[in-house]
Amino acid sequence: MSQQTNDFSKWYIDTIQKADLMDYTPVRGCIAFKPDGYELWEHIQSEMDRRFKETGHRNAYFPMLIPESFFQKEKDHIEGFSPELPWVTEAAGEKLEERLALRPTSETMIGHLYSDWIKSYRDLPVLINQWANVFRWEKKTLPFIRTSEFLWQEGHTAHVDEEDARKETMQMLNIYKEVVENFLAIPVYDGQKTPSERFAGAVDTYSIEAMMKDGKAVQAGTSHYLGTKFAEAFDIKYLNKENKHVHVHTTSWGTSTRLIGSVIMVHGDEQGLVLPPTIAPTQVVLIPVGPWKKNPAIIEKLDEIFAALKAKGIRVRLDDSDQSPGYKFNEWELKGVPARIELGPRDLENNQVLLKMRDESDKQTVDLNSVVEAIEKELKVMQTRLYDKAKAFRDANSHTHIDSLEQLQQHLSDSEKNGTIPGWILAGWCGDDACESNVKEQTKFTTRNIPFNPPTEKHTCINCGKEAKHTVWFGRAY
Repeated sequence: MSQQTNDFSKWYIDTIQKADLMDYTPVRGCIAFKPDGYELWEHIQSEMDRRFKETGHRNAYFPMLIPESFFQKEKDHIEGFSPELPWVTEAAGEKLEERLALRPTSETMIGHLYSDWIKSYRDLPVLINQWANVFRWEKKTLPFIRTSEFLWQEGHTAHVDEEDARKETMQMLNIYKEVVENFLAIPVYDGQKTPSERFAGAVDTYSIEAMMKDGKAVQAGTSHYLGTKFAEAFDIKYLNKENKHVHVHTTSWGTSTRLIGSVIMVHGDEQGLVLPPTIAPTQVVLIPVGPWKKNPAIIEKLDEIFAALKAKGIRVRLDDSDQSPGYKFNEWELKGVPARIELGPRDLENNQVLLKMRDESDKQTVDLNSVVEAIEKELKVMQTRLYDKAKAFRDANSHTHIDSLEQLQQHLSDSEKNGTIPGWILAGWCGDDACESNVKEQTKFTTRNIPFNPPTEKHTCINCGKEAKHTVWFGRAY
């Protein structure tokens, strides 16, 4: 049995360490991002940021420390976050008059400031995003996926009415879906969270959910319609066109560095990382082979290819270290580099290079005169291939035939016996929290979301057998 199948967590930790993406620090649950790991985030960040700005959003920055009294103003919010909050109680050797939380999210601080910034309908909408770090003191941690400190973006917007705010909520969810599917090659199900799973203090929460190679779910992005809850708590009012003071409607939305973990868990294989070309820190590695040191023409030709690829904006490295070719091949495969070019004396004579794509087992011969065009084409093809492969895997492990708790328990028992992953199930739910929590208690399957476009509609509740109000994805999650 492969390590991915046998012990997925161990495979994951081994992979990110061998690929040199992160390191542990003395602070529990807080990791250091090494340059390759951080660059993955930079590429995700720049793609998101571009789309945010195209839709009229601007970046700002808010303080990390939040007064305790701010949390008390929105009771659902403090109840949702208080178990995870680290507090600052002392500074410069003196006890603070009021405890300060390291932000778990910024609704409260931003709500406080928006109440000063927004006075009239002319000030709306306010469309602000923040790139920041946040803290949630997790009991169980896993690098990139669940850490006590993580990096993310959080958008916070204020609108004249519900219609405008809801439009924003869905617009941002769609941007997340586009980036995760097109840029990270990860298929997702988009939909609405059930009340028990929604964001603390939200009216409605929407999510995109991705399936990892062990069948577990990662919530890859969320967008929340907050109604006037935070506006009422923080007194964010504006003078409307009828000359009346009314509360704004707010939204918040976020994605985080767990997207890095998702990329690794969705695309990685037994050899290590497999990175979509769009986000790979190095997209192409050039490796001289054979007795290349005695033949300067080989490095000269690779230098030419290097310059031509770089001119096209392709991220390329030349590995002219004195390690053996086999060692280099293995090393760059571990790091998930999408394309490898090999050039030796015989290749030079034949006016060709060997091209190996990371996710394919065979090498292909490419004419030296058309290397750049071939690589540009192959990187695009690989991006699509990774998405298609991930989607085929997800679809094969999304089960729509299970309609009762007994059937789900049988499915889990069969999976365990056969050594297969249980995946997700699509089931009916009557809308009663007790039914949802019983499924969780009995199976550890939680509701992922109520999909906008389910593959089929379900008519009976998986737990009680009564008429279903919703068709819901259930699965185990990180």
